[in-house]
Amino acid sequence: MADIPAKYEDLPDKKRYWPFPPGSHEEGLGMLRLLTPEVVADAARTEIQNGERVCLNWDLEKLDFPGYGRKPFSHQIKWCAEGIAFDDEYHFNPQQSSQWDGLRHHSGPGLTPDGPRLWYGGTKLEEIMSENPHPTRIGIGHWAKKGIAGRGVLIDYVSYAEKKGISINALSQHTVTLDEVLTIARECNIEFKRGDIFFLRVGLTKTWEKLTEAEKIAYRAQKVPKHAGIEQTEQVVKFMWDNHFSAVASDAVSFEVFPALNPEWDLHHHLLAGYGIPIGEMFYLEELADLCKKLGRWTFFVSSSPLNCAQGVSSPPNCMAIF
Repeated sequence: MADIPAKYEDLPDKKRYWPFPPGSHEEGLGMLRLLTPEVVADAARTEIQNGERVCLNWDLEKLDFPGYGRKPFSHQIKWCAEGIAFDDEYHFNPQQSSQWDGLRHHSGPGLTPDGPRLWYGGTKLEEIMSENPHPTRIGIGHWAKKGIAGRGVLIDYVSYAEKKGISINALSQHTVTLDEVLTIARECNIEFKRGDIFFLRVGLTKTWEKLTEAEKIAYRAQKVPKHAGIEQTEQVVKFMWDNHFSAVASDAVSFEVFPALNPEWDLHHHLLAGYGIPIGEMFYLEELADLCKKLGRWTFFVSSSPLNCAQGVSSPPNCMAIF
């Protein structure tokens, strides 16, 4: 595995790092390639101590009134042999609930100011949308081959805010600053390791459960909804690179504050399209936070199995944290 520049300042192009051949499996993994057998084994040895576990998947039907014109979740139970046995039929958009944004999800600026937008690795629009042949470049199927496993770290901003008397509306442009993230890490004695999976709790699921049905429908009707999340700054991009996270995730709708307050440092552009760092959104982190508080530790082993769809753009995480 090709190593990566140790520091953000060492990057020859700070907007993108595309070291592998186009169409290769290594390219398809993005930063998940940091999850080597050695890294995973070390995480299992150090983090699995008492066997307590919790799943990080929100209900599939949430958000039950999805935005951006996405089709709502549908589930039917049907006879496969009448009077004897049932089958399920599921119809859903993975972006409606807990999901990994795959490398095909979000493009970034082109190589020149007037050039076409590009996905990770320099992938072009026609390489994703072509129907003959069906291309698999940077499809989420690359992640499904061995899954996502390693050490998770939780930055529990909700608990921090409650102690500080800070009110959070996760459906607003409430911004979590890097300084707050670093403060929480210090208070919880978190030391980041290469290959860590970074989790940030901002309280979206708690906000959503408090809404009335009319308020949820009003959210869906917005052309540009507002979402809480981490700030967009060069300092955050540098923090993500220098710590060599293999993936990042949150219970927020967009991970980062949206609409972007600092579009130049849009994290989907830099992390997903630029560096190949998976972004998880709308993970269910309430029970995880409770277990972290109970055990007095904020690191754990994570296992996630994305859908094995070669051309996939996104996937439910099918994610578990084990202590």
